[in-house]
Amino acid sequence: MIELILYSLLLLIVQIMAHYPLNMQSVPYFLSNRDEGISYSVATQRIQRAATNLKETLPVFLTLIILGVIENIDLTTLGMYWLILRVAFFLLYAFGIEKIRSVVWIMSLIVLVMMARSIAVSL
Repeated sequence: MIELILYSLLLLIVQIMAHYPLNMQSVPYFLSNRDEGISYSVATQRIQRAATNLKETLPVFLTLIILGVIENIDLTTLGMYWLILRVAFFLLYAFGIEKIRSVVWIMSLIVLVMMARSIAVSL
């Protein structure tokens, strides 16, 4: 399950950094103190919102996985489902696919609930 923690953190880094290739013309801004704002493309804004969304649920996922490790509860399968759903969510969000993205997001929340339930039942 430690691998899932590392993969989820890698996903976070990828999502945070994903918009930079789309904004190569803004390199001087990214290297500055960023005292003034710049405008981003719609695609960049979607990528940034997807990263923000991950930052909202990643602490819950990490907490559940760590509790699973501590309590020796195997959450590997559920954790992998969550990670796959989050990758899918990011790609769907980045490409502007709305309805399916929302379904995938709900499914990822359901997986978190299932992980929490697995821990609660085992205690």
